[in-house]
Amino acid sequence: MTMRPSLEDLIKNADRLADAFEGHEPDEADFDAPLPPLMAVKLAAFRRAAAEKELAEAIAAARVARLSWRELGEAIGTSGEAVRQRYAAS
Repeated sequence: MTMRPSLEDLIKNADRLADAFEGHEPDEADFDAPLPPLMAVKLAAFRRAAAEKELAEAIAAARVARLSWRELGEAIGTSGEAVRQRYAAS
């Protein structure tokens, strides 16, 4: 049977880890490390969702400014009808 560490040991280890974390200076190579494939997919999905939200907000503001669906479609490379179907308030 393995003995569980004491509270004092746990606190000492936590303090050691906190000191190591606070004193850590990342290397330049840390910033260029490739993402694991699943993390890259999750990051891309997050960025796509953020961009879609930003686009929807911009289109709503453009409609308040009375831009036509045609103008908005041209701005994003599609038809005005496609923009209207996607972004018109339900």
